[in-house]
Amino acid sequence: MRRISIVCVCLVLAACSRSAPPEAESDSQGSGPGVDVTAAPGVAFDYRYAFRLPPAKIAGAQEAHAQACEKLGISRCRITGMRYTLTHGDGVEAMLAFKLDPALARAFGRQGIAAIEAAEGMLIDAEITGADAGARIAELGKADATLAAARDKIDRELARKDISSATRAELARQRGELDAQRRDAQQKTDEQRASLASTPLTFQYHSGTVVRGFGARTALAEAADTAGNSLQWTLAILLGAIALLGPPAIVLLLGALAWRRWQDPLRAWWRGTRPSAAD
Repeated sequence: MRRISIVCVCLVLAACSRSAPPEAESDSQGSGPGVDVTAAPGVAFDYRYAFRLPPAKIAGAQEAHAQACEKLGISRCRITGMRYTLTHGDGVEAMLAFKLDPALARAFGRQGIAAIEAAEGMLIDAEITGADAGARIAELGKADATLAAARDKIDRELARKDISSATRAELARQRGELDAQRRDAQQKTDEQRASLASTPLTFQYHSGTVVRGFGARTALAEAADTAGNSLQWTLAILLGAIALLGPPAIVLLLGALAWRRWQDPLRAWWRGTRPSAAD
């Protein structure tokens, strides 16, 4: 009986030890976003990510993302825009935009997040939107087919010999309008196909204090960061006021000191130079 109880205890402990890893795995998964977008045929996606990291780390993270794109080659990744702006104090706002092979966009975004975390930063916003370009292309194709049928009908009318000159001119005008509409539809179709051929992806970089989680420490850290920023702004305003009002105040002070020092001699001189009433 004693042996049976020992075996039962061992089995319970083994079951607990086996159930622990999933909890740890769920904790590790909760530390970062699990964005998993299923690629859909005919859908043009647009990826946007925003990061927060220390100001001194932004330039390095931006360069790391640019190098990752260059390694993929110009046929699969191109940099289409870049911005790096110094804001008030030591703040930094930056942006990097790409055009990627649609099959690589989601993986490139995950790698970008990993690079930010390696630079002591964090993801603060992620947005993935999609437009049904395939359906739009199908609609434009149907519209073009309708326009082509109408144009063929006009061509058959123009081939007749028994129509008047006025009717022929009107039919030619209508055919020109149909041709213009078909060119516009073809241009829109090309734009939709281009949106499927490459996927835009944008990284936004914001400087600030990186605090992971949403507990009491996070609130305290954010409050301390706000207090520090408020102190910096207060000192900046104070120094600006001193720089603006300091020189006039110094001139007024020197004038007051000079008046106190020489007011009696000046008054005596003024009385001596002023003509008397008898004169």
